Amino acid sequence: MLTTMLRSPRFVKALHIVFFLVFNGFLVIFLYEVIADRITLLSTLALATFFVETIILVANRWKCPLTVYAEELGLPSGRVTDVFLPRWIADRAYQIYGVLFGAGISLLVVRLLQ
Repeated sequence: MLTTMLRSPRFVKALHIVFFLVFNGFLVIFLYEVIADRITLLSTLALATFFVETIILVANRWKCPLTVYAEELGLPSGRVTDVFLPRWIADRAYQIYGVLFGAGISLLVVRLLQ
């Protein structure tokens, strides 16, 4: 039963959507807390999550492993960004999120050095 579920394209896409929403939530929380100069355990968790995600993406040549897996299961596109975002933004999601995350990291460094 579990292996059947793990091989279901719908389940993989749903799991990918959950990760997408969690990472976006972490990005919003991280940016808010850095801007508000309020670094908490949650912003630290978000930071750690982004570093792990970056390592995974770099190791997979900037392609999400869930995207690859979903496409191997027969989905025409394993991406989930196109579900929530206009195509132009979805095609540039890593660059946009990278800039936002980089800005947050830069502001965090400035705050910590003050």
